[in-house]
Amino acid sequence: MSSRFSIGNDIVEIRRIRQLINQYGPRFFKHVFTNREVEWCNQRMEPSVHLAGRFAAKEAIKKALMALGEPETIPLRSIEIFREDGQPPKVELHCELSRLYRVQVSISHTNSTATAVAFMEVE
Repeated sequence: MSSRFSIGNDIVEIRRIRQLINQYGPRFFKHVFTNREVEWCNQRMEPSVHLAGRFAAKEAIKKALMALGEPETIPLRSIEIFREDGQPPKVELHCELSRLYRVQVSISHTNSTATAVAFMEVE
């Protein structure tokens, strides 16, 4: 009997994301983030904090999907995290999966780390 729910979490050092941005620049963005994610984060006072949060959220979502039997080869860029004013983060999955899912994600950060928890439910 397979599970209908899964939880994933992840924590990221913001310093690490800053280093990847400085080292790889646009290549890092294109590999991990959608244009909408980069644009939204770049409008914030500390873009790397928000990019780190999204990175952690993508990893948490990927872990939750893998726990439900999806492959580990899901590209991070195919998981999109976006926000509307006054709303919690929302997720769009732009990849082929074996089932449909409802996803909720919570993202938080300090000055040095970003963390995320994802809750996945099979529809």
